[in-house]
Amino acid sequence: MCGIFAYINCNVSRERRHILEVLFNGLRRLEYRGYDSAGISIDADGDGGLTDLRGLAMPGFCPLVFREEGKIEKLVTSVYKEVNETDLDLDYSFMNHAGIAHTRWATHGPPSPRNGHPQSSGKGNEFLVVHNGIITNFMVLKETLLRHGFEFESDTDTEVIPKLAKFVHDSLMEENKAANGNGGKDIQFSQVVMEVMRQIEGAYALIFKSPHYPNELVACKCGSPLLLGVKEVGEAENRGVFAETELRLAKEGGKPKEFYFASDASAVVEHTKKVMVIEDNEVVHFRNGAVQIYKFEVGKARTASGGLPRPASIERALSILEMEVEQIKKGNYDHYMQKEIHEQPDSLTTTMRGRLIRGGGDKVKGVLLGGLKDHLKTIRRSRRILFIGCGTSYHAGLATRALVEELSGVPVTMELASDLLDRQGPIYREDTAFFVSQSGETADTLQALEYAKACGALCVGVTNTVGSAIARGTHCGVHINAGCEIGVASTKAYTSQIAAMTMMALALGEDTLSSRNRREAIIDDLFNLPNMVEEVLKLDSDMKVLAQELMDEQSLLVFGRGYNYATALEGALKVKEVALMHSEGILAGEMKHGPLALVDETLPIIVIATRDATCSKQQSVIQQLQARKGRLIVICSKGDANVMCPNGGCRVIEVPQLQDCLQPIINIVPFQLLAYHLTVLRGFNVDQPRNLAKSVTTS
Repeated sequence: MCGIFAYINCNVSRERRHILEVLFNGLRRLEYRGYDSAGISIDADGDGGLTDLRGLAMPGFCPLVFREEGKIEKLVTSVYKEVNETDLDLDYSFMNHAGIAHTRWATHGPPSPRNGHPQSSGKGNEFLVVHNGIITNFMVLKETLLRHGFEFESDTDTEVIPKLAKFVHDSLMEENKAANGNGGKDIQFSQVVMEVMRQIEGAYALIFKSPHYPNELVACKCGSPLLLGVKEVGEAENRGVFAETELRLAKEGGKPKEFYFASDASAVVEHTKKVMVIEDNEVVHFRNGAVQIYKFEVGKARTASGGLPRPASIERALSILEMEVEQIKKGNYDHYMQKEIHEQPDSLTTTMRGRLIRGGGDKVKGVLLGGLKDHLKTIRRSRRILFIGCGTSYHAGLATRALVEELSGVPVTMELASDLLDRQGPIYREDTAFFVSQSGETADTLQALEYAKACGALCVGVTNTVGSAIARGTHCGVHINAGCEIGVASTKAYTSQIAAMTMMALALGEDTLSSRNRREAIIDDLFNLPNMVEEVLKLDSDMKVLAQELMDEQSLLVFGRGYNYATALEGALKVKEVALMHSEGILAGEMKHGPLALVDETLPIIVIATRDATCSKQQSVIQQLQARKGRLIVICSKGDANVMCPNGGCRVIEVPQLQDCLQPIINIVPFQLLAYHLTVLRGFNVDQPRNLAKSVTTS
């Protein structure tokens, strides 16, 4: 998913060197999202000799644009090389300046400088745009703009946006000139952007920059994440409100402030914790030290007289980030994925803190989920429960489906968000739909949420990100609270999702006396869960040795059953997405229906056979695979090695045993470690897997 970053210094002197470094570092903080090119735009030393439609000199600095294929450091090197060659003054100070930056993950056109962002309206860079998302009607817009004489230089869908902005701006200026002469009212930057928004379709977060509007930026979004950070220079940061009367600083001598736009909080937290998450169809206009926010009305066209609608500015509250700078640093680890695997005891502790009741005295063991307590009765009365997600989040739902059915008595249906949307599967008012997403911004899951809301279902969010689109768009929910996850391959968020959804199942079953002993046993093991994960992490060196044995293999099969069918799918996914090895998770009950044909003495096969209701069936699977000379690796409970492989011939990995419903959290850790070590040994980038991004836009 593309990354957007912008930096504005207002009434505070900042050298170009400082501005460049802030922009570059903002992009570095967004690297984990996945990208294949990067770019920035800053201002030159003087005006660019451009004139407006009236023939008057434009007062702003001409924007400079730098774009490079590949990593951010290549862009940095390229920029400083060009600076030296053109004698651009790095010590030049700006009291006010607006710079934009971008990391691109290619969707339309291959990675290349011409396809990178910012994308331009053409000569003079009269309008520049950075974009996260996809414009679905770009071909229609492109054909229209071509007929009006515009020339296109890139393969991207984004290029239509700055060209459309120029077309809108020039058309409005011509109309204004014809109606009012040169003394007519100026067209505001935000009005131009809203006219562009009326014509584009798709998912987007956009930031616009233009020399027609010096030191101004306009940001807007629909379906892609964007937030604004505010820092008062030299003053303590306090919670505040974006009110027109408060933030409309006078043109002369306003308070020194710095503003940061970013795709997520990781790029902002080192500068400020005071942020505002921008909502869909909001337009944020930075001008003269003021931040004005408008609500774009989708269906509202221009007035009958042809004039532009002028929506009133609205107020928005600032919130304080619950994130520390240390969370976005690797510390003593070599990679973010390694760090996050080893952070799981802490992330699980944080996820469960304050939610588990130990019991004793007059207290009964139980679970307290504040975000769900007012809706539990409604969920229990549901016709069915749907778990909706993508990838790892789907697997987390699958890992907890059986427990939710057991404790609530409500049937649970698993849905991949994209498939649900493709077939427009029926959802009823009597249903409860759970939307599981680490980022809370997954596009397919968001679209499924809108679909379920339109059908009248109760919608529950399970996300790791407070203030995310799913957290805001659902009726209620559970915050996973796993902490910032930088690595593209989800690890600690996955195990925390399972823990959070297990607690949800316990809360749903708390009014059933017959399951009390079962619930209390699970709660006891939840308290012990972080220590058990700590114990599994001691297998790190063993998994590295196994990775060395498997590093040259081409394929890996993983057989799981019951609660651990999800573990098989997720374990195979981890190996697939980071180590770039073909791996397949298979329901062990389906072994005889095709997969058995693949078994021979060369193909490595992992069988998950910890103690649960399907354990004896997994013993049978192991025996059948051994009879066909399968190359077996068995994950079993401590002390069960001789039971599961009585005749030897298997590599055995023993893990601690907990309640069956919690075993997927324990059992996935060896797979995470294996995938990590396989990736390093095979020479691939652990934190930025090929072709993958951290958060996924519409496909």
